Amino acid sequence: MVFATAARLLGNPSDAEDIAQTVFLRAFQRFGELNTNPAAPGWLKTVTRNACLNHLTRYRTRWTLFSEMGGTTDEPTEADLELAADDPSPITRLERAEDLGRLERALAALPDAQRVPLVLFHFEDMNYQDIATTLGVSLAKVKTNIFRGREALRKVLGDVAR
Repeated sequence: MVFATAARLLGNPSDAEDIAQTVFLRAFQRFGELNTNPAAPGWLKTVTRNACLNHLTRYRTRWTLFSEMGGTTDEPTEADLELAADDPSPITRLERAEDLGRLERALAALPDAQRVPLVLFHFEDMNYQDIATTLGVSLAKVKTNIFRGREALRKVLGDVAR
């Protein structure tokens, strides 16, 4: 979950590994608190997201979410496997993995200003106001960028994005 979240937000497996290592170091330092806490998975995801956003803010000119992921491998990712874990049909799992791959490639083609809010909204379950606050832009800008990003995805993906 930690690496998959970091890889999705950063688009660079090397940076995602660094962030995951940092997050697990923080978790180890708080092991006593997190050991029996039922909110530990949420804490891990929040810390991962914040660490990624801090990294992106520091290296804003390098915002390449998904850009480097487009040409990696055709093997299913952890997210693909989680998505299809409850589906007994191998054919359905393969179709879902292919759809997810198409979505990842389509996201790679989006401008950073559209891609980041879309990822935060759809993959990280943040609301528009939280995205605006996190990115330091207006609420209207977030809404516009998410709308334009969705429209661009619809053009590329057709009915899959609907």
